[in-house]
Amino acid sequence: MLTANEPSFSQKTKHLRAGTRVNSRVPICVEWEEANARHSVTGWTVDVGAKGCLAIVPQGFAIGQRLRLVNLVNKNSAAAVLIWRGHEGRTGWELGLELQDAGDEFWGVDF
Repeated sequence: MLTANEPSFSQKTKHLRAGTRVNSRVPICVEWEEANARHSVTGWTVDVGAKGCLAIVPQGFAIGQRLRLVNLVNKNSAAAVLIWRGHEGRTGWELGLELQDAGDEFWGVDF
């Protein structure tokens, strides 16, 4: 139970999101290099924003890992960093990915 002086969950997490998010299921590919080989897995977004996304991917990564994110709808790709990892569900891990060099057109949505 919250007391009058304790912030709500939404107040606590408000600063964690950088900008507006839009609920959108976009098919994605996450690529990375390991042991001198290129690897990739496909997944989808839960929500997208100008600076990143929340995605479900069947591969766990370490916080801070540098990845390549490909939007499979429009084939745009950009460097990304894993900034948050949530629960592992039946279909994969919840991942918070921050885009590093994406243009405004990465998702094909105006924010």
